[in-house]
Amino acid sequence: MAEGHRATAMKDLPRLSAEAFAASDKMPLRFVLDQIRSAQNVGSVFRTADAFRLEGLDLCGYTPRPPHRDILKTALGATEHVAWEGHEHTVEAIQGLQSKGYKVLALEQASGATTLEDWAPVPQSRWAVVLGNEVRGCSPEVLSAVDGVLEIPQFGVKHSLNVSVAAGMVCWQAFRSLGPPRA
Repeated sequence: MAEGHRATAMKDLPRLSAEAFAASDKMPLRFVLDQIRSAQNVGSVFRTADAFRLEGLDLCGYTPRPPHRDILKTALGATEHVAWEGHEHTVEAIQGLQSKGYKVLALEQASGATTLEDWAPVPQSRWAVVLGNEVRGCSPEVLSAVDGVLEIPQFGVKHSLNVSVAAGMVCWQAFRSLGPPRA
């Protein structure tokens, strides 16, 4: 370890209470989970939403919802304070967000997509990003309903990332443009 650098124990890090989290400003970003199969992926996205203090999550179709035990296992308590809504149909959730002023983007590999590093959300706007099914991605109906598409450049054989990893990358890019939410 570098001289003069002190590591801080996890127990000594400043943390918000669930009440303070609920009352605090949020990053103007939501995730719309479209037909996600894995409850563990859902729990991981809850945890990422907590870490970046997102506005919330929209769980659509057959995406598992709390209090599913595998969500709770990976969310580590984030389901208790990260706002979420359940929706039967993803397109209706997208349209509802658009009617509230959100610009909704799908995270998908598609022609004409904006690469993630070129996405620069501004603080005066509200964003929602659709994360599609682990195998099929976003449906054609969803792609027709969104305002645009974001793509994470990939150079390997699979051209696929775990949905929770992709969510973290989107949050990091949003943080780079927006900075941290105010306390």
